Amino acid sequence: MKLGTKLFAALLALFAAETASAQSRYPDRPVKILVGFTPGTAPDLVARMLADRFAEVWGTPFVVENIPGAGSNIATERVAKATADGYTLLMGGNSSLVINPSLYETLPFDPLKDFAPISQVFIAANVLTVPPEVPAKTVAELVALAKAQPGKLSYGHAGVGTSQHLGGELFKYKAHVDIAAVAYRGTTALMPDLLANRVNMSFANIVNVVPLAREGKLRALAITSIKRSSLAPDLPTMAESGFPGFEAVPWFGLLAPTGTPQDVLDKLHTETVKALAMPQLRKRFDELGLEPVGNTPEEFAAVIRKETPEWAKLIRDAGIKLGN
Repeated sequence: MKLGTKLFAALLALFAAETASAQSRYPDRPVKILVGFTPGTAPDLVARMLADRFAEVWGTPFVVENIPGAGSNIATERVAKATADGYTLLMGGNSSLVINPSLYETLPFDPLKDFAPISQVFIAANVLTVPPEVPAKTVAELVALAKAQPGKLSYGHAGVGTSQHLGGELFKYKAHVDIAAVAYRGTTALMPDLLANRVNMSFANIVNVVPLAREGKLRALAITSIKRSSLAPDLPTMAESGFPGFEAVPWFGLLAPTGTPQDVLDKLHTETVKALAMPQLRKRFDELGLEPVGNTPEEFAAVIRKETPEWAKLIRDAGIKLGN
């Protein structure tokens, strides 16, 4: 072996050893978890729970950064284009990963190619909610009210492509009603207008709605999951309210950019699953009406592949268009 070849081989071995050592030390500097929604929403709250747990385990800060807008596409794109070293993660949901590909003509990222799934973290539910000034006390009464005033009522949603947006459009499609859509930068942003009856209804996240409903500031009519929630067991599902098969729920999971070292992904997956099994976290999830998941990266990737064509068909059949 020539001297130059030996030197090259030695340098290559040294580089490989240093890379492996850096991976084993992960994380040795602050890690960002990007969330495409405003503070106080379910993905934000859960991201902060995991961040606190990771920081406790590894002794390194995990910082949650909220970047709402464009149906969470902005945050998703930033992670897709981030350095694949495990120091920029995404708390990503079905809005940007499986729904938006059918709503936007082009996206600056590919959900299947640009991300390494770590674990699906939780499934939530939305609640069809109205202010007390709206006289409807059931979904049927709300449908009747909307039909009596075509084009007069409005619903607020957390951004184009979110499950709240799709829930509203699915409701319009199945109930055959004319209701205007009003987009906001997250559930937290729409709440003041919903409380003031400036928008007349919303498929808002259960985390934000139930406390206000208990105080009498809002009226919850039905939940968008297939089964009832332990957080509000008396609240009927949309299916029970006359819309069989109606389901519009958000889920979220932890992802890294494609190319992130496997050692890093394995560490993140292991600690995510451990965190989701902790009694104190599960208790907090129950209080928020969230269902923890904690599946494998392969199972998470399979969910994305399965749901993408399913939502594409619904969006096509319902004639849902960007800007609704």
